[in-house]
Amino acid sequence: MMPPKLYGRNILITREKQQAQIFSDKVLERGGNPSVVPLLTISCKNHQDVMKPLQENTYFSWLFFTSVNGVHCFFQLLNFYNIDKAVLAESKLAAVGQKTAKALDEYGYQVDFIPSVYNAETMRNEFNYSNTHTDEHILLIKGNRSRRVLPDWFKEQGIPFEQMEVYETARNDASKDELNRQLRYNHPDIITFTSPSSVDAFMTLKETAISVNATIACIGTTTGERALDFGFRCPVVPNEFTIDGMLDQIGQYIEQKGWMDDE
Repeated sequence: MMPPKLYGRNILITREKQQAQIFSDKVLERGGNPSVVPLLTISCKNHQDVMKPLQENTYFSWLFFTSVNGVHCFFQLLNFYNIDKAVLAESKLAAVGQKTAKALDEYGYQVDFIPSVYNAETMRNEFNYSNTHTDEHILLIKGNRSRRVLPDWFKEQGIPFEQMEVYETARNDASKDELNRQLRYNHPDIITFTSPSSVDAFMTLKETAISVNATIACIGTTTGERALDFGFRCPVVPNEFTIDGMLDQIGQYIEQKGWMDDE
């Protein structure tokens, strides 16, 4: 079955530059017109303190990965500091979604747990800690802007855990002029947000004089809730919180609105 087309609609992509390119290619494949304005930068942390949890503990019963970025930066740190991957040999792995699980597979690791909905709340609700021993630890691999849903739950349940903050997400101030040029002159039909941080960056960098008439598409409920905090309603939220799922939903929305008749 062919995925829904985008009928030449202008799609504004706001995610980090490297990930935005993949998104842009998919928009082109579906007949859309992508504009890439990366509002975030993502960088792996690279200092010794980050490695303390692995250096001070020889074994974790579970490793929790909540993003693809966390996977790549985690293994980059292991390689840089020559940490023996044997420390992971007996650990079980949890991934927030299929993309994160695929990233782990690229490093040769199979995932033991993926929630049915790709967010931290479902990860928390569906994870069965009774499968582990109470004297063992969980290692949560995260970024600097990761939400507190999982660590707060671990604390409430008395689950021993450590955290590794392996990457940083920051606002890309260099994109301000291009963002406002796109909003003022290119008139995007759809603005896509793939994280609450991208919503925050958009609202900070957007010039207040520019009104936003585009349809807002959010990759998941958490991002949608953040958009709503600023008065944006997200009529496009995919059931599967992935880029492909988002583009499917955008295509269906375009067809429902009859926008393909305007091309």
